[in-house]
Amino acid sequence: MSREKSEKWRENSSERQCYKTGTILLMYTIGASIRYWLIFSRYQSIIGNHIEVSTPLNSWKRVSEGLYLQSKGINPYEGDLLHEAPIIMLLYQTLTRSLNLPVEIMFLITDLATAVVLYFVARRYMFQLFTQQEHHKDEYAEDGKEFLLSGPDFLNSPVFVAAAFLFNPYTIFNCVGLSTIVFHNFFLALFLCFMLYGSVVLSTLFLAVCTMMSLYPVILVLPLFLHFLEIYKSKTRGFCVVTLFAATIVALKVVSSALTNGDDYMRGVYGFILTVPDLQPNIGLFWYFFTEMFDHFRDLFICSFQINATILYLVPLSIKFRKDPFLLTVAVLFLVSVFKSYPCLGDVGFVLSLLPCFIHLFNYSQQGFLVGVIFLITSALGPILWHLWIYSNSANANFYFGVTLAFAIAQIFLVTDILFAYLKRQFCLKHGKERKIDGKDALLILE
Repeated sequence: MSREKSEKWRENSSERQCYKTGTILLMYTIGASIRYWLIFSRYQSIIGNHIEVSTPLNSWKRVSEGLYLQSKGINPYEGDLLHEAPIIMLLYQTLTRSLNLPVEIMFLITDLATAVVLYFVARRYMFQLFTQQEHHKDEYAEDGKEFLLSGPDFLNSPVFVAAAFLFNPYTIFNCVGLSTIVFHNFFLALFLCFMLYGSVVLSTLFLAVCTMMSLYPVILVLPLFLHFLEIYKSKTRGFCVVTLFAATIVALKVVSSALTNGDDYMRGVYGFILTVPDLQPNIGLFWYFFTEMFDHFRDLFICSFQINATILYLVPLSIKFRKDPFLLTVAVLFLVSVFKSYPCLGDVGFVLSLLPCFIHLFNYSQQGFLVGVIFLITSALGPILWHLWIYSNSANANFYFGVTLAFAIAQIFLVTDILFAYLKRQFCLKHGKERKIDGKDALLILE
């Protein structure tokens, strides 16, 4: 980036800096206060026990029991109690023993730290959009330049991202319910941050940690490869990034095996994620389908569902959006939060918090109102129908699954709307307002 562009960015960023600093401090204070009040209130146990927040993979109660068993010299992976990788358990053990803080405060601090990291993620992404805009400005159509980002867009987006995370009910409930997805989101935010800032070692390290925690982030190695391929302009160096990621995964796996004197944990952690033996209801799509499935079809549909959650959409999306790896990453995270085997509200809340990074696409989206209404209705009806089904015995599983299915559809509508908005904006920048081909009106269709 030239010196002139850097100076122009600094001038845009310095505007209303005092106001932004004060706003951010106030947001963090209010966000921390809300979490602190709920964590130490009588609502904490209610929130923490809800299936939308707590799953077999992210329950802190299971982690606590696993740490206790480890302290007594008992293997916590015997049975169906613990589904956290040994190296992640070592992290939890270190945190609980070294920090003289209540567990609740540890979760609160980690959640606030995630909001801080996401602020810098959005700030760096807006910086990249600014450099791309300045570099390609001469290639845009004359009547399409009104769609370019302005100073307020660059300034507001990071603040909106931090606010979306701090005041998102999904992330608040996730923190209050003491779900270990709080730590997963923190490491995922660090991965995004170091990827955008161009740190190969740290981005691969934190992506490897996220993969060890929940397996599904392994597919983010392709957006990581595309990002550094765009930076280095060299396929060899891009594949070196993938190799480093694979080596980091192997190293973490070796450490985990050394901690447990074997690989028995693999079945209880990653086998549990892939084979979905626990059909406790959640906001995902697996549990209902496999409750009704005949056993002799199970393996076929397990493979189908897992392919759908991982590589099915990855390759076509990577080809189409290879020029914007961050947008691709967010799209993949959206799909994973819908189709993974044991999703929770924390997964959805994290990706929703990143939407203000694409504030420049909102004018092109068409499904915002519909998606917002569905989110509101399903978020309210989910706990109600769960209570009617389990406690009042006046509903059944079909009612609750109908709500979770609508919730998943809203997420699909949202991610497709954002991706389509990106394509429409790129078209308008290049060809201008009028959509004509050979002098005739054209219709832009997402294929």
